[in-house]
Amino acid sequence: MPLGTLDRSAPPFFRQGPSALSKLMFFSALAVFLMVADVRFRLTEPLRAAIATVLYPMQWLALQPVQLARTGAGYFESLATAQRLEKEARGRLAQQSQRANQVEELLQENQRLRRLLGLRERVGAQAMAAEVLYDAADPYTRRIIVDKGLVQGVALGAPVVDESGVLGQVTRVHPLVSEVTLLIDRDQAIPVLNVRTGARSVAYGDPVAAHDGGMELRFMPGNADVQEGDLLTTSGVDGVYPPGLPVARVARMERRADSAFARIYCVPLALTQGARHVMLLRLVAADVPPRPEADPPPAARKGGRK
Repeated sequence: MPLGTLDRSAPPFFRQGPSALSKLMFFSALAVFLMVADVRFRLTEPLRAAIATVLYPMQWLALQPVQLARTGAGYFESLATAQRLEKEARGRLAQQSQRANQVEELLQENQRLRRLLGLRERVGAQAMAAEVLYDAADPYTRRIIVDKGLVQGVALGAPVVDESGVLGQVTRVHPLVSEVTLLIDRDQAIPVLNVRTGARSVAYGDPVAAHDGGMELRFMPGNADVQEGDLLTTSGVDGVYPPGLPVARVARMERRADSAFARIYCVPLALTQGARHVMLLRLVAADVPPRPEADPPPAARKGGRK
């Protein structure tokens, strides 16, 4: 059979409906119509609402793993953030507490310096401010080291006071620092005056009194007019301390029948344990005029005439 006589079209048995091109054109036109109708007349909104209502449970179930994962990640992230914020807050609180302590310390130091300046104006003597560096290394003495020495003009034996009263005396001078012996040292003594009675006496250091150091009035008669709470000040008769500086207060008295002297214990007014800033005063003897020369004896005058 020649090839030209063959029928290349599909048999009628397999032909179903319109052609593919017709279908394409029909559904394209339908799609354009539906889009225009949806935009113009919103015909598909009820259908969308119905489909969304039917599909919502399935969407909710499908989103649960994602939501669970997000919730877990958010929980751990929030926990880490909370821990970080707590750490930062604790750090800021510690800094603020440290600053508050520094402010309180500065306020106290400022008050002490003001009282020290007030004492300087009240004394009226030449003075030099100094800072306490550290305590002396000898555990059997009560001495401190200050940051002024020969270079700054510190004199040996200069009185040392703080804002509350007499603290001690310069007993050793180095080029840049000086050693100050406190009043409570066993080798220290200072002439004092009882403000209430006007009686003069000498106060000696007592480093073991009350375990913190004190002073004692020695060689006082048993019937001496001394009472607890009496204020003792410098008498100024020694040529070292200016008169009127607060020294101590009488704390306790012991009158013994078997002794002619009373034991009188005093508490120093100066901060012997916590002084930070002190003032070095000029020796009173430096302002005292020299003693006039004594007249020669009569025999020497007669011999000179001959």
